[in-house]
Amino acid sequence: MAYEIRELRTGDEWKMAFPVVNQLRTHLDPEEFVSLVTEMQPQGYRLFVLIDEGKVAAVTGVAQQLNLYYGKNMYVYDLVTDEANRSKGYGEALLSYIHELARELGCGKVALTSGLQRVDAHRFYEEKMGYERKSYAFVKDL
Repeated sequence: MAYEIRELRTGDEWKMAFPVVNQLRTHLDPEEFVSLVTEMQPQGYRLFVLIDEGKVAAVTGVAQQLNLYYGKNMYVYDLVTDEANRSKGYGEALLSYIHELARELGCGKVALTSGLQRVDAHRFYEEKMGYERKSYAFVKDL
């Protein structure tokens, strides 16, 4: 495959990723997306894209974390492949890139959560990428 994976670092670059991110985070508009990514920067949030034929085909947002249960880990907040580009190996390539980045940064694990309704994504994580289902995530609206 002749694709490129690169980190996006500026508001204008982040906007380039928004149409694909919006397929996962449908509640966001472009301005709110850029504002949130800006606010998440001090927490270590990084945005990576896989570009093929000059177009964003997949996006992931990650941050290195340290906690009591995983130690030093890379957390995947967002991973989405453009609807028109699914089943082409882009998600696998981008997540594999994050695995390698995490290793380079000394992380022992890569962790993520996924909505209960995302059955195809769960199959991808477990069967294709070797993830184990370890817990439930709970949320309370305030």
